[in-house]
Order: sequence, then C-alpha cells, then structure tokens
Amino acid sequence: MPSSRRAILGHIMSGICTKMNRTKPVPADVMETPLKRCLTTFDIALLGIGHMVGAGIYVLTGTVAKEMAGPGIILSFVLAGFVSMLAALCYAEFGTRVPKAGSAYVYTYISIGEFWAFVIGWNILLEHMLGAASVARAWSGYVDSMLGGWIANTTLSLMGGIHEPGLAEYPDVLAFLVCIVYAAALGSGVKATAVFNSVLTLVNIGVMMVVIGVGFWYANTDNWSEAEGGFLPYGFGGVIAGAATCFYAFVGFDSIATSGEEAKNPAVSIPIATVLSLCVVTVGYILVSAALTLMIPISEINPAASLPEAFGQLQLPWAKYIISIGALCGMTTTLLGSLYALPRCMYAMASDGLLFSCFGRISQSTQVPLLNLIVSGLLSAALALVFDLAKLVEFMSIGTLLAYTIVSASVIILRYRPLAHVGTPNPVYAPDTPDEENDEDADSQSSIDTASPTSDLIEGALAGRLKPQFRWLEPLLGRFAPGSVVSVAVLLFIVLSFAICLELKVSWAQLYSGTWWALLVYGFIIFAASACVAVMAVHNQNTRGLNFKVPLVPFVPALGIFSNIMLMVHLDALTWVRFFVWVTIGMVVYFLYGIRHSKEGEACSTYSILMTSSEAGKLNWGSFKASKNVAKHTVLERFLGRRKMDDKKPIVDEECDDNAESPN
Repeated sequence: MPSSRRAILGHIMSGICTKMNRTKPVPADVMETPLKRCLTTFDIALLGIGHMVGAGIYVLTGTVAKEMAGPGIILSFVLAGFVSMLAALCYAEFGTRVPKAGSAYVYTYISIGEFWAFVIGWNILLEHMLGAASVARAWSGYVDSMLGGWIANTTLSLMGGIHEPGLAEYPDVLAFLVCIVYAAALGSGVKATAVFNSVLTLVNIGVMMVVIGVGFWYANTDNWSEAEGGFLPYGFGGVIAGAATCFYAFVGFDSIATSGEEAKNPAVSIPIATVLSLCVVTVGYILVSAALTLMIPISEINPAASLPEAFGQLQLPWAKYIISIGALCGMTTTLLGSLYALPRCMYAMASDGLLFSCFGRISQSTQVPLLNLIVSGLLSAALALVFDLAKLVEFMSIGTLLAYTIVSASVIILRYRPLAHVGTPNPVYAPDTPDEENDEDADSQSSIDTASPTSDLIEGALAGRLKPQFRWLEPLLGRFAPGSVVSVAVLLFIVLSFAICLELKVSWAQLYSGTWWALLVYGFIIFAASACVAVMAVHNQNTRGLNFKVPLVPFVPALGIFSNIMLMVHLDALTWVRFFVWVTIGMVVYFLYGIRHSKEGEACSTYSILMTSSEAGKLNWGSFKASKNVAKHTVLERFLGRRKMDDKKPIVDEECDDNAESPN
C-alpha cells in the first residue's frame, strides 16, 4: 500500500510538473485580435519614447548624479542603454514573431513554459504598477516644487505625516488623483490616447533640446575636476550601481511590444519603433546628464527637481519654467505608457486562463479592457498615495531585469527549436543533411518523408541539430531530442552568470590581489559559461518567417543575459526580499487558480489515475495501463528531453486513451 501511494503521489507531482512546463502554441492567425489595429510606426515609436522620457530624465538624473555616480552618470546611462539595447533587439524579434499583447509574458509562454511565463507576467504587472505610481509621485513632487512646497505643507497640516519606515513622509493625494484621472482618460480609446501622447512627446523632445543646448552653452569643465571629486567620485562601483538604477529610465520600450496587437503592421513597426526609440532616448539621456553635471557641481544638485533648480542657479528663470512644463509633459506620457501597458498584460494573462476571467473582457464600444483599466488605476493610485519615490524605483528595477533576462533566453531557445507539425506537440525529427563533400555518408543518415520540402522547411526541421562541421560531437550531444541540449545550456549559462557576478561582488578584493583560489574558481566558472555558449553555437538555427532577426545569436542574447544579471546582483538585499514576497503571492494565485484554469490544460485530469476499489482488484493499485512496447527512460533522459519514436505520449494521455477505448 505505501508503494502504491508513493506511485500515485509521484504521478500527481509529475502531472503538476507537466502543467507547469506546458507551452503555448503560436496562433495560426497571429493578426486576429479583438483589439483595434490602428497604430502606425510613428505612433508606436512616440509611445515608446514618451514612456521612457519622463521621470527618468527629470528626476532620476539628479538622484543618481548626486548620490551614486557623480558625472560618471554618463557612463551609467551608456551601460544601461547598452544592456537595454541587447534586450530591445530580443523584444523586436519576438514582436515580429508573435504580435500579441502581453510582451515578455507571451514570449516566455511560447518558448519556455507556463510557470515561468506566469512569473514574468506577474512581475510585469508589478513593474507597470510601480512605474505608474512612481511617475505620479514624481509628477506631484514637481508641481509641489513649482508651488514652493505648498502641497506638502498643506497636506501635513491637514492630515499629518506617515510615521512608518519604508513609506512616504505624507500621503500624496495629488499623485493619487493623477493616476485616477489619467486612467479614466485612457478609457476613451487607444487612438485618441496615441494622438494625445504624440503631442506631449514632441513637446518633451523640444524641451530636451533646449536643455541640452543651453546646458552646454553654460558648461564649466571645472565641475568635473578633482576639486569637485573628479569624474568618478564614487568609483566604478558607483557607475554600476547607478546603471542598475538608471535601468528605470529605459523600461518603457517593452510597452512597444505590448502594443503589437494594436499595430497595423507589427512585423515592420515593432522592430523599427523599438530600435529607433531606444537610440533617441539613450542619446538624450547622455547629453542631458552631461549638461547637468557641467552646469553646476554635483554637491549643489537638487535630486527632487535637478534641472529646473540648476537653471535657476544660473539666473535663467525662463528656462526653469520651460523645463518644468517639459517635465510635466514627459512624466504624463510615461504615466500614460504604464497605465496603457498594465491592463493589456492583465488581459493577455486572463485570456490564457492564468488570471481571473473577468480581466479578459473587452469593451465593445472602445475596444479597451475597461475593468483592467479601472483596477490598474486604483492599485497604482494606492501605491502612489503612501510609498516613497526612491523605494518604488528600486523595487521596480529587479522585475524589469528579470523579464529582460528571460526574454533573451527565450530568443535562444526558440531559435534552436525544431519545426513542429501544426496541431501536434511533437517536433519534426529531420535527418542530418550531409555535406556535398560527404555524400557517401548520406545512406547512413536516418530519414523521413519530407515530401519535397522547401529550403525554409528544411531549415526549420534541422533546427536544434548539430551543424555538419560539428558532427564529431554526435556521440556526446546528438543523442537527445533536437533543441533540448540548447535549452539545458541556456539554463546552465544563467546559473553560471549568477555565480560569476556574485564572485565579482563578493571576492573582488581577492581577485584584484591575485589570490590563487579566487582566480582558479573564477576561471573555472568563466570556462564553463563559455562552454555553454559554444554548445549553443554548434547547433542549427530556425530563422524562417522572421522579418527581423537578432544578430549574432546566441552571443548577443547571452551577453544581454549576463549584463542583466550583473545589474540584478548590485541591487539592495531588501529589494530582493520584497521581490520574493511578491513572487510568493503570485505563486498562491497560480497554484490555486491559474494552473487549474489554464487554456492550455490537458483534456483529462491528472487525478483520473485514482481508481475505485473494483478497478483496483483488476490491476495492481497504483499501476498504469500501458503498451508492452513502451520504452523506459532514465531520469537524466527525461530531464534532457530525450525521446524515442515509439514513446512520444505522456503516461496521462495513454491512460486517457485506454479509458476512452474501454467502455468499462
């Protein structure tokens, strides 16, 4: 009896793991959607620029320059922009491959599996909620600074302060109302929102050009001298820490991928808008931060309103008010971007059954998920009411970096995934195509009936198998299902990247001094990580049907993964604690609701294995009906995905099929 219970429990756990790893097939018609396709490339590019150029440039610039990096904030923005570009290229490829709302969540669901897709989607929801709340808080702070602190003083006198650690000094009622008002405005429809966003973004770009021009006109290079602390007063570690925080300024570009389901021509618009918007914003951030640190010493920067105060010290009151207008326009577009993306991510998850079904409804009149918009506005407003801006920004970065890491990994996994028959979960096993120089080996290769395939079909079928010049690795890597070795290599590379970054942070002194054990451990980890990338590179890729492709796969996505992890490791430990608390809440939602209501659920329940006592008399209790020819696999083979042609059906399906054939 105990062994039977263990067998049932093991089967139930196996079924849960199967559900957690199930993937979402790419829809046959990726252009079909209940949302309205009305956005042009220009609209989407300005949506991305508007989402990025807001509180990041008008608030974050002063904070990082004064407290983290000094004039080295220029290098922080260069590093953060470079890492963002690596992730943006991966987003652009996915945006052309799957033009659906949900962004990184959808990409992860298709390539990796349901569990990690939910984790990413859950963190994207938090990212956009925190983004909207932080920008609303910055918007309120800017207005308050223009009014000489009247709002803060009035609120403290009427309502009193909040005397709790981790919360704001006082409840920000204006930030609360700003979230509610803009969420209501988004309910008018996506096209009206896009027009309003485009106007404000153009005003914001014009103000940035004024800041750059006037700032360099009054530049004083003595502010970068040793007397003021030099160019790197906080060292290169301050640059890295500043880059991790500056990532907040680039999080808006993933809203471009979110808009793929409302773009007229997503295959063209998404990659162009992504790369263009990120280039414009990165150059703008670098020039503005350079102008700020050249105008005044970092000791005189006001983090709350750095640019207006800097021009005020130069006796340029007209520039101060122009910048304030541009700042409000920029933060408004950023707030609109967050409140635009958040309801659509909720809609994507609810449409797949992972969130409550009420969030999957679309208004017939405006073709907008109105309930999602209401909930998003209220939650963001509540966060803006009681939390401090600095805490919101820091907590937001970790979810963003995790999403970028998973998207980069997903690009590699999908590039090496073999072509599958439509409607079947099993990949097509294509033979290794011999070289023209080795035609005599053609007879020894396994073959399938390909029915005169095109070159694209051959490329898709050969994906995940060793390239001809690396066929000497067949005894080691060729024994497993195509694509499975690459998937394991990606997982190992992520783990080793964490190890490398932690080693750099914890044992930097030993590495710098040349301690033998630190150099030995570090060298081994680097060698293992490099070997993982090399294993990926020796396999064939599948690029069929892609209008935009990430260059130099797997090297560019692997570099993006490493860079994202490097920035994640430098975040505060308390941020990691808050992150795990949020993920734990998400796990409760997933295991109590999402895993049971997923649209990708199996036709039969895992619990169909439980039998009545009469059925138990016919078979050994806890045993399974199966064909005598079913092949057995080791644990390693199951983990790596090894399959045999006579054993491709999971045991639950076999049980269901047998039950369907037998009326008893």
